[in-house]
Amino acid sequence: MRSICAIEGVEAAGIKEGKHGLALIRAEGTAAGVFTSNLVRAAPIELMLERIRSGRLAGICVNSSCANAHTGRRGLEDAAAMAAIGARALGVDEREVGIASTGVIGRYLDLPLIERQAGALAGTLARSEAAETAAARAIMTTDLVEKHALVRGDGFSIGGICKGSGMIAPNMGTMLAFLYTDAAIEQPILSAALRLATDRTFNRVVVDGDTSTNDVAFLTATGAAGRIDANRFEKALEACCRALAIQIAADGEGATRLIEVTVTGAPEEEDAAEVARTIVGSSLVKTAVYGEDPNWGRVIAAAGRAGVEFDPYGVSLAIGEGEGRVPLVARGEIVVDLARAKAAMAGKRVVFTLDLDAGEGEATAWGCDLTEGYVEINGKYTT
Repeated sequence: MRSICAIEGVEAAGIKEGKHGLALIRAEGTAAGVFTSNLVRAAPIELMLERIRSGRLAGICVNSSCANAHTGRRGLEDAAAMAAIGARALGVDEREVGIASTGVIGRYLDLPLIERQAGALAGTLARSEAAETAAARAIMTTDLVEKHALVRGDGFSIGGICKGSGMIAPNMGTMLAFLYTDAAIEQPILSAALRLATDRTFNRVVVDGDTSTNDVAFLTATGAAGRIDANRFEKALEACCRALAIQIAADGEGATRLIEVTVTGAPEEEDAAEVARTIVGSSLVKTAVYGEDPNWGRVIAAAGRAGVEFDPYGVSLAIGEGEGRVPLVARGEIVVDLARAKAAMAGKRVVFTLDLDAGEGEATAWGCDLTEGYVEINGKYTT
């Protein structure tokens, strides 16, 4: 199985009718969530910020096509009604149903449609690859591909599905993600592990620099595999989230190439992360990658405005990896071979490595190129 339905105790179902999708996931256990940092928070976020405090979830109900964001009191009432609809379909307590929405901001939920779709799904929940695929497709908006990940640890597993393609910036989840593990993990440890994994993965993806109103990642531990060492669990969770984060970056709206930037030699890890995020978020870097233009000066310039102290004439920059790695700058000296550098940009994945020579901090961020396709998608998003 691909991911979440490989976890004992997890069942899924999904339906997609044009742009209108609904996914249900049933799994009971200890739970945690991380949420968008946008001041404009969608109604399902407001509801779940309160309900996740119980530390338990029994199911998930997710709709696509309507974000239920900036919808006022009615939006909050609709979010609670959606949780109740999901609870009836799943056969669980509505207070333990995690809800999420994705789609257009400033529109109200079509609750009769959601109730009809939930009723249709109620009898189809299953632990199968087909059921998981249906759920993953149901939550897609401008995504071109489903996103799944599964990491098997020593005696436990962690799986996840997510959606995300545009409105992606590093201020929490930057998408919707639903993660499951059969490990038995205490809630405070589960919550801390999710926050750390999010910081190192989802928070290091930049497609377009816009932070969604609806970002959320839920993690539920069914406990079927028994207690697991916290350190091993943290590493496996980070690996699962990283796999999903890279899939989001690669599927950026209109994208033709994945961009990966690793920054080393920073004063601290977060400094390295800030520089890496700034580079992958640069429109000039993104367009250069799209045009296979080895304009490495754009990378150095972006690093310089990240707010991290380093000596510009002490840095080293390379493009590519392995035998295809091409030095561009060596401790401040220009050493670039433009023909080889251009060749290193020809694939579907373009990798930059920047050594700031200012400490031991290291981090990687992911993004994608910026193309005419992004403008086409977003110029007509609501029409």
